[in-house]
Amino acid sequence: MPKPIKRTPGLPTRDQILAFIAESDVPAGKREIARAFGLTAQDKILLKALLKDMADEGLIDSAPGRAFHKMGGVPKVTVLRIVDVDDSGNIWAVPERWEATTPAPKLRVREKKNGALGVGDRVLARTEEAGQGWIAHPMKTLPKGEELVLGVLRQEGKTLWLQGVEKKERREFQVSDAGEAQVGDLVLAEMAGRPPRMTVRVTQVLGDPFAPRSFSLIAIHKLGIPDVFSSETLDEAVRVAAQPLGEKREDLRHLPIVAIDPADARDHDDAVWAAPDDDPSNDGGWKAIVAIADVSFYVRPGSSLDREARRRGNSVYFPDRVVPMLPESLSAEMCSLKEGVDRAALACHLRIGKDGALKSWRFTRAVVRIAANLAYEDAQAMVDAHHAALTAPLPLAGGVGGGPVSAGDDEVEARPSPNPSRKREGDSGSDEILHALLPLWSCWHALNKARTARAPLDLDLPERRVMLDEKGRILSVAPRERLDAHKLIEDYMIAANVAAAKALEAKKAPVMYRVHEQPGREKLVALKDYLKTFGIEFALGQVVQPRTFNHILDKVIDRDERPQIMEQVLRTQTQAYYSPANMGHFGLALGSYGHFTSPIRRYADLLVHRALVSAYDLGPGGLTEGEAAAMEKIGESISMLERRAMEAERDTIDRYVAAYLSEKVGEVLETRITGVTNFGFFATVEGIGGDGLMPVRDIGGEYFRFDEASRTLIGDQSGTVYASGQKLPLRLAEANPVSGALRFEMVEGRGARVDSDERRPKRVIKHRGRPTNIRHQGKKR
Repeated sequence: MPKPIKRTPGLPTRDQILAFIAESDVPAGKREIARAFGLTAQDKILLKALLKDMADEGLIDSAPGRAFHKMGGVPKVTVLRIVDVDDSGNIWAVPERWEATTPAPKLRVREKKNGALGVGDRVLARTEEAGQGWIAHPMKTLPKGEELVLGVLRQEGKTLWLQGVEKKERREFQVSDAGEAQVGDLVLAEMAGRPPRMTVRVTQVLGDPFAPRSFSLIAIHKLGIPDVFSSETLDEAVRVAAQPLGEKREDLRHLPIVAIDPADARDHDDAVWAAPDDDPSNDGGWKAIVAIADVSFYVRPGSSLDREARRRGNSVYFPDRVVPMLPESLSAEMCSLKEGVDRAALACHLRIGKDGALKSWRFTRAVVRIAANLAYEDAQAMVDAHHAALTAPLPLAGGVGGGPVSAGDDEVEARPSPNPSRKREGDSGSDEILHALLPLWSCWHALNKARTARAPLDLDLPERRVMLDEKGRILSVAPRERLDAHKLIEDYMIAANVAAAKALEAKKAPVMYRVHEQPGREKLVALKDYLKTFGIEFALGQVVQPRTFNHILDKVIDRDERPQIMEQVLRTQTQAYYSPANMGHFGLALGSYGHFTSPIRRYADLLVHRALVSAYDLGPGGLTEGEAAAMEKIGESISMLERRAMEAERDTIDRYVAAYLSEKVGEVLETRITGVTNFGFFATVEGIGGDGLMPVRDIGGEYFRFDEASRTLIGDQSGTVYASGQKLPLRLAEANPVSGALRFEMVEGRGARVDSDERRPKRVIKHRGRPTNIRHQGKKR
């Protein structure tokens, strides 16, 4: 038992409690903490409240037996589940109970002699932190639990096998018990045994893996994304959504603020307004408002809603569903800025110079009434139609015809609203919306000038859009069109994000920055070697800025080479993350940048809102001391959760693309090489996407040598070169919707190996009891 600590009477500090928990050789509960600090009966009552506050703030968590441990750490004694036994015989386990927002750590189990622990076994173990990892010492073996794997059942002869959904998963597991599952079902199964004799038992049938909505379900289960809210959280959301908006709010309902979003948007957390600035000190400039849903008013620190939001980190968007960070009564209703209804907002008031520079900003809690919810395409069409009308010929007085009236960009920018004398027949109530849009566009031209002068990283990377019908079936897969309306909203959001970070810095308040560090030297050296193969010089001694990479792309004249060089520039960049330490945003060429504009779907933005509420004394729901102290840990957690969401969204799109292309197996498609390795190259279908492998062994009847510096495959006899960015026709040989994987074959006459005797046999599975070629398994039935 730890000895009492000599200290002044009264409660220990948070740091002292955390230090004691970390150093204690035994599980540290309230009794042990009170004894260690020599607390009186009255102090013990206060200690209970302090420990609850620390738990709510994410500093500590409770372990079984009412002991505590540091949040993100592992209890001194806990139940572990064996999840892996590697080829070296090392046994790895994870805590069976893990409610922190950070990933559950893997512990290396020091197995007792003749212990023979296998995957799925459960043990009560004593744990210790060693270096950068954790060690577990088993104390007792417990009744066996489950290690679940997600896969599809297939049949080979009389034997059932489970094929995992991972692209890289080459192993298959023999099924010992299929339960009620049928061949072809998507299932969760319990793993048992030790390599090489591992089997699985089906525990849950998820249904047809090729049915609508199954592809996102695979990602949700595979990555462990929480997709069900507790009844406590749902009830709390309904309760807080019913509360009054509050009296101390700036009334902005008279302004025609508009929300411009994707046509398929599930929520609307931002809206914008602009008008010419009437302040003489900002001659030719603009005043603008970026209104953001006031989520911090509804989601208070330490609440059930807050704990669940932090555990999720962000919303996850799939073509067929959204897994929201907040329950729909908030995310899709009370916190969604909908047309014609009063909503609580945190308003960012901006003054923007005619050169696009931010001159000043202020933040208020406000009530807004959105004038219109517009799709990007509709907003763009209205503005384009107006500009086209300005250039159309008009009849002169007395019936004399006139020539076209020219209106260049500068002339259009100078018009804050349509000229009433040019109103044409057929105009309707949409004029009010157009009056709101035109100043927004004019102000954006100024912001865009500032962006051009700043020269952020300019990579034209198309985003794929999966269109589904009302039953969830795929209609099309195509790149999203990039309109000025998209750039407009992006630049207003960037301006508000910069203002939020600078406003908090001015108050010396905590900021959760969005950090994007400049590339490291190792990646720059690799880029230099790569560019040299194209005859492009890249000096390593220079100060690297985003415009440095833009200049590289400007030098690329060959349109076929540009995509591959652009992809290499992208690979050179570091990954963005969240942190309270400001390292700048390299890609945007900004010194201070924090996410403020999407608190419905990003926990980082909610923290920035809370910090602004506290710093500017805007009322309840501000940042707590505990949150401020834990910003670094929270930043690490939500950065990890963001990467998980990105992986889930990317994998699901790949599955939809594979399902869409499964109808085209056997066809020759136009592709572009996206990566080259020593075992082949990867290619994507032009205009659709989806990566597929072209194995080097199937390229042709000669040996292909891999050149590391240029990342190319070169034929020893013919000198044929395959490099990233190169376009070529390939035959689609396989499209697997479950894994999202594609495989290609060469077209005859282009180095294809045509010896049919050497072709690998097609694997045949039974889907729903019928023989089905796995290369066509995504076909509509």
